[in-house]
Amino acid sequence: MVYSPLAQGLLTDNYLDGTIPQGARARDSAFLSPDVIDDTYRERAGALDEIARRRGQSLAQLALQWTLRQPQVTSALIGASSTWQLDHNVKALDFPPLTDEELGLIDRHGVHGTGSR
Repeated sequence: MVYSPLAQGLLTDNYLDGTIPQGARARDSAFLSPDVIDDTYRERAGALDEIARRRGQSLAQLALQWTLRQPQVTSALIGASSTWQLDHNVKALDFPPLTDEELGLIDRHGVHGTGSR
């Protein structure tokens, strides 16, 4: 089971413009502080968002699909705060599998840049 596959919301489109929206977790989270929403985050998240958009999906859907592609992962705790978010995230299961090229791009722009799959 994967905890926080959307990185406390960082792998959604909420922070792509570099601001912290009202009511966002980064405003009052003990685990996510506003200082992580820096230029490096915006560059990496923007590149991942571009991959997602080329696939016709959201950044959150891409992150969930990337997480759930692992055979050892049986579930992911997403912490949806609305039925819209839940429905939107479940749609990640409807997209075609990630290609080797897409996985390489994701590895290159991912948070750790480990290159591992």
